[in-house]
Amino acid sequence: MNAGKMRGDNDSKATASAVLLVAMEMGLKTWRLALGVAGSNGQRQVTVTAGHYEELRSAVQQAKEKFGMAENSQAVFCYEAGRDGFYPYRTLKAQGQEAWVIDSSSIEVHRRARRVKNDAVDAAKILLLMQRQWRGEQALKIVRVPSVKQEDRRQRTREREELVIERGRVRMRMQSLLFAQGVRDFPGGIAKISHWLQQRGEGWPQQLLDRLQRELSRLKLVDDQLKEVSKQQLDDCAHATASDSVADPTAQRLMQLKGIGDTGASILSTELFGWRKFSNRREVAASVGLTPTPYDSGESSREQGISKAGNKRVRRVIVELAWKWLRFQPESALSLWFNERFGVGKRSRRIGIVALARKLLVSLWHYLEHGAIPQAAVLKTAA
Repeated sequence: MNAGKMRGDNDSKATASAVLLVAMEMGLKTWRLALGVAGSNGQRQVTVTAGHYEELRSAVQQAKEKFGMAENSQAVFCYEAGRDGFYPYRTLKAQGQEAWVIDSSSIEVHRRARRVKNDAVDAAKILLLMQRQWRGEQALKIVRVPSVKQEDRRQRTREREELVIERGRVRMRMQSLLFAQGVRDFPGGIAKISHWLQQRGEGWPQQLLDRLQRELSRLKLVDDQLKEVSKQQLDDCAHATASDSVADPTAQRLMQLKGIGDTGASILSTELFGWRKFSNRREVAASVGLTPTPYDSGESSREQGISKAGNKRVRRVIVELAWKWLRFQPESALSLWFNERFGVGKRSRRIGIVALARKLLVSLWHYLEHGAIPQAAVLKTAA
C-alpha cells in the first residue's frame, strides 16, 4: 500500500516535471505541429491555422492531456527561420513559453535522388532533432534573435540595397527598349535622360514613347527615395552619440578607419557587429560563411571553397571593403600580406581577396571588441 502510494507520487512528480517539445512546420495557411514528451519516442501531429495562437495553445493543452502531463508543464517550441520572421518567437516569449528559432540547414536530409518531403515529415524531423538537442547533443543551429530595435535598424540598409537593385533594373529596361530601336548612346544622369528623350524621341512609335516616359518617372521616384534613405543613413552615422541604439556608435567607430564609408559601416553594424557577440575569430568567420569546406574521404581530397552559410549581405560588403582596403590602406599589414601572397595574376587576386576579407572581418571584430586597430592601419582623423 505504501509502496504503491510512493510509486504514484513519483509518477506524479515525473509527469509534472515532464517537458513537451513542439516542432512547428510553418506554411502560409496552416502550421503542422509535431508534439512529443522530451526523452520519449511517441509523438502527436496536428494542424492549426497559421498565425492563430489560440489554436496553437489549445493543441498544446490537448497534447499534454494525451500524454498525461500536468497542465502547467513546460513547453518548448521550435520552428525554422523564414517568412514569419521572429514574430512567433516574440509572441511565445510574451506568453512565458520557451522558443527556439533554428537555421533551416539544421534539418538533415538523405542523399537519395528521390525522398519524401511534406509538412508532416519535416515536422517529425524537427521534433527528432529537438529530442537530440534536449539530450545534450549539438543537433540544432539555434538562431540568435535580435531585439525589436536591433531588427528595425536593418530596414534602412536593406531598403537601400533593394532601391539600388530596382534603379539598375529600370535603367536596364529602358536601355533594352532603345536597343531594339537601334539606339546605343543612352545617357547616364536622369536630367540628361529627360532632355535626351525630348531631343531624340521624334519619329518613334507613340506607345514606346509613353512607356519610356513612365519608366523615366519610375526611375526618378526610385532615385529620390534612394537619396533620401542614403541621407538618413549618413545622418545616423554622423550623429551616433545621440542615438540610444548600439548599432549607430558601432558604425561610427568603423567609419574612423580609412577605406570604410557609411554604407559599409552601416551594414556591418546593423547586420553583425551592432548586436551579435562572438567568442573567437572562428565564430566571426562562420557567421558570414567565410569558413573553408574541405572534402576528405578515402582517396578523394579537395577544397570546396567557402561555405557561404552565413549572412550574405555581410559577406558581399566585406569582400567589397577588402578591395577598398587595398586601395586606401596600402601600407597596412593586411595589404602587405595580400600583395606578397596573391599579388601576381588576376585569378590569384580574385581568389586571395576572399582570404583577405576573412582576415579583415576578424580584424574589425578585434578593433570593435578590444580596441585593437588593425596593424599599420590609418585612421581618418589622423590623416
